[in-house]
Amino acid sequence: MEDIRKKLYELQDLKYKEFHSSLCPNVDNIIGVRIPYLRNMAKEIAKNDYKEFLENVKDEYYEELVLHGLVIGYAKITIEETIEYLKEFIPKIDSWAVCDTTCSNLKIAKKYQKEMWDFLENYIKSNKEFEIRFAVVMYLNYYLTEEYIDKVLERIDKITSKDYYAQMAIAWMLSFAYIKQKDKTLEYIKNNNLDKFTQNKAIQKICESYRVTKEEKKDLKSYKYIDKKQ
Repeated sequence: MEDIRKKLYELQDLKYKEFHSSLCPNVDNIIGVRIPYLRNMAKEIAKNDYKEFLENVKDEYYEELVLHGLVIGYAKITIEETIEYLKEFIPKIDSWAVCDTTCSNLKIAKKYQKEMWDFLENYIKSNKEFEIRFAVVMYLNYYLTEEYIDKVLERIDKITSKDYYAQMAIAWMLSFAYIKQKDKTLEYIKNNNLDKFTQNKAIQKICESYRVTKEEKKDLKSYKYIDKKQ
């Protein structure tokens, strides 16, 4: 593990550290290593002794936590092993960047959708900010399909968290859902149990897309909450 930390410091970019720290408020353990370098390191670890790494990783620095999540995704392991490693990893997530980078790399969910969906059930019902975000971002990456969209919308409609990164994940996910499953997502935007902030942020995110017409944007904005729900 000391060799890995030494390598991270060799790859340190102080200007990037300053920039990335500004994007991750309340995270004060960033070394300053760009994501492409972390991905390359994670791939090498996954090809070699990933078990030793996953069993001994210290997670003291932001980059070590990112590596932890990436290696779980890159390692050639079963869905059962993936889930067991995730059970240990998810409670350690403390930023949107660690969460989202990990989720985007868990491609095994494409092959084992049911198993991963069942695993996510405990997290979508959590009261912890980044556990909720993890489940929602996994939905965004792997479950905006005809088969799952109804279930996805049903699950997020029951989330009552007022935590910022959970709310933003829902808004972000809905902006993707609108592009991929427009009709059902629009009906959901019209009638849901979202709080004012999340509803309005979702509409804002959707309207920022160049794939949404001016007419659609005008219609969507009519569903912004002015003082409907707090």
